[in-house]
Amino acid sequence: MSLSRGETTSEAWDSFVAGRADAHILQTSPWGALKSQFGWTAERVCLADQGGIEAGAQVLYRRMPAGLGCLAYVPRGPLVAWEDIAQVSALLLRIRQAARARGAIALMIEPQLPDGPECRRQMQDLGFQPAPVTIQPPRTVIVDLSPDEEQILKAMKSKTRYNVRLAGRKGVTVHEATSSDLAAFNGLMEVTGSRDEFAVHAPEYYEAAFRLFVPRGWARLLLAEVAGDVVAGIMVFAVPPNAWYLYGASGDTHREKMPTYLLQWHAIRWAKSLGCTSYDLWGIPDEDRDTLESQFTQRRDGLWGVYRFKRGFGGRVARTVGAWDQVFAPVRYRLYRWMLAAQQKMHSTMG
Repeated sequence: MSLSRGETTSEAWDSFVAGRADAHILQTSPWGALKSQFGWTAERVCLADQGGIEAGAQVLYRRMPAGLGCLAYVPRGPLVAWEDIAQVSALLLRIRQAARARGAIALMIEPQLPDGPECRRQMQDLGFQPAPVTIQPPRTVIVDLSPDEEQILKAMKSKTRYNVRLAGRKGVTVHEATSSDLAAFNGLMEVTGSRDEFAVHAPEYYEAAFRLFVPRGWARLLLAEVAGDVVAGIMVFAVPPNAWYLYGASGDTHREKMPTYLLQWHAIRWAKSLGCTSYDLWGIPDEDRDTLESQFTQRRDGLWGVYRFKRGFGGRVARTVGAWDQVFAPVRYRLYRWMLAAQQKMHSTMG
């Protein structure tokens, strides 16, 4: 087995990613290209033999303020046989070497491992410690797309199923957007961010995501209309067997017609038509099941506002093992953690 870094073509890498059961959109080359337009640098590190890539990771790098260096970050990876200790060790060694060569003070990974004592222990045995923050939401709702459409509908909460059908009766229509519709979607994102008090990306970000993913069939932008007016939109991604709902927005009009429910149903049907068996609704409050169920009717802060909506689609709550850091420069890493704590305290005070 040989080690490769940097020279792996995008085509070879994406073929490797798409051929895995744990394929993830955040490990594809278009995602690296997207993040590279907005402050990150992407690099791929692989273990390969004559048969092609066996394991690997797309590593993102970002410079930090105050001359601290950079942070190396692997979103939803590495893509490796975690039960194969030799393969895991060899790949992580190569990733560490690549990260150190870039001047990284630490390597953060957010693997697709399920949360639990065994996986946490594995992270610690590999030299990682729990990170002070996560970048991707560790807890989510995943809808099983294996059954037929009627069974998927039947698995939803009755109110959600009713709202999906109500939207159609109330004149909501859904269509696949083209690049000419991006301005409408960005307008909806601005309205949603202002109304619900959460940060949204710049319009250029969604436009870049559209152009990188939609033409190759790995994403679809869906818009809901009422009497010709665009009232809601979602951008969903898919690399079979997995699909993800990453971005969504709605306007202030016709919300009583439940357009967002019909949008999700169209997205589910699209993902299923591609052969996806998993639809990730992407991000709910990081609380245990009892807390989620006891508080979702009262809470509206943070991700609580979307949990009530997402839980209705009948999926299972799942949590990954979260974010883990391996430290290369202890002094600068402590300064980095101090800066994070100060920022969190400031946001808490302002909130």
